Amino acid sequence: MNHRLTDFKVLTFDCYGTLIDWETGIWDALQPLLMHNGCESVTRDVALQAFGMFETRQESETPDMLYPEVLTRVHPAIAGHFGLDTTSELDEVFGRSVALWPAFTDTADALRILKRHYQLVILSNIDRDGFAASNRKLGVEFDAIYTAQDIGSYKPNAANFEYLLSHLRDDLGLQSTDVLHTAQSLHHDHVPAKAHGLANAWIDRQRLSEGGHWGATAAVDEHPDTDFLYFSMMEMANAVVSARA
Repeated sequence: MNHRLTDFKVLTFDCYGTLIDWETGIWDALQPLLMHNGCESVTRDVALQAFGMFETRQESETPDMLYPEVLTRVHPAIAGHFGLDTTSELDEVFGRSVALWPAFTDTADALRILKRHYQLVILSNIDRDGFAASNRKLGVEFDAIYTAQDIGSYKPNAANFEYLLSHLRDDLGLQSTDVLHTAQSLHHDHVPAKAHGLANAWIDRQRLSEGGHWGATAAVDEHPDTDFLYFSMMEMANAVVSARA
């Protein structure tokens, strides 16, 4: 089915990787560990790959664990993977690092443009307090915010998208055909979104469609179909303005 940007009433967003530059945030938050060990051999790319592996494993094993504790558990796993020494203090500091993760430079302006044309909803793999800290950088008020803490599991679990669709219907009176799911991660978002019949917009910040790197997200064997492809949020916002002109 061919979709148009004007077909939808709501944009449902992943946050981390799409709106918040979590890879820069993660890499910055790993610097105390590397400094503690005098380590210069661990590069950003291999560190993010290790993060993606251990975060995915931890979320799968402990779906009801709050995200700061997930990060606190992931940190020593990364340290052990690279043969580095860590401390409980370093682990806990990493666990609290989400509030310091920066927004992408185009995010706030793009969201303000999109807010003129759609309702905006968050579906995020994080706790409420963590998202509240990030939300101060995003420049808009969202119409609804659904977190892993609310749902009791982490994307790509089907329960997260079932929760999203149920609450969009009950809270906002919206149907699945009203939704354009907008996200960076194929693993966390686009595979389950398409499994639930949602139209999707891929914000391909890693340029995976052109052979880029997976970064901090787990790889998928096959790329799911995408209805729209953009390399930034502002590119999408500009496309919406053009479509509605």
